[in-house]
Amino acid sequence: MPKLTIAIDGPAGSGKSSVARRVAELLQYVYLDSGAMYRALALKALKRGIPLNDESRLEKLAKETRIELKSPTPEHEAAGAKNCVFLDGADVTQEIRKPEAAQAASHVAAFQKVREVLVAEQQRAGAGGGVVMEGRDIGTVVFPSAELKIFLDAAPETRAERRWKEHREKGDKLTLAEVFDEVIERDKRDRERKVSPLVRATDAVLVDNTAMGIEETARLIVMLAQERERELARAGRPG
Repeated sequence: MPKLTIAIDGPAGSGKSSVARRVAELLQYVYLDSGAMYRALALKALKRGIPLNDESRLEKLAKETRIELKSPTPEHEAAGAKNCVFLDGADVTQEIRKPEAAQAASHVAAFQKVREVLVAEQQRAGAGGGVVMEGRDIGTVVFPSAELKIFLDAAPETRAERRWKEHREKGDKLTLAEVFDEVIERDKRDRERKVSPLVRATDAVLVDNTAMGIEETARLIVMLAQERERELARAGRPG
């Protein structure tokens, strides 16, 4: 069977990371967390004291930064990490999951020159197929020719509750109302940014998982992937 490139896009709290990782496990594909790359760069910018509105310095930082994604160790997996993330050789898997890194990442990702550098790295990492990558512009910018594109979404209230539970598991003392406001603000910023805004690709399958769990959502996408693999096999085309 041909190996596909599967692109999963969607807003914050839609379950992209967990679903994408489970899909990769079920299909025995490689999972790549694109958002982790932006978080890692944002973390480095924060540590260096680089203003998050300084595009030229952030572009320069991106060009001189080495970010590697590897399979998680059992310890990282138990802590909820989807990839081990190395920033210039240092393991920053846990650091990039802190709220300040997540918020900074959405600012860093808004600059075209920065995105060009990291998109090239993502394309290199995903070349050859047999990969599942999630983010906010994977099907539209990173892999516009992906054989299967999914736009994963859920009601804002549901997405906020999911994020709130994640914060609680990490020991963060945020209220559900605060997380809801954070999700709405993130949605607005992601959808209205000038560079690579969050938008559903015209050929993406919309999957609303408001009333679905991770496993159910993942198995639905696997079913779609297997059908796509069969279509390509019948057509005699490689993935």
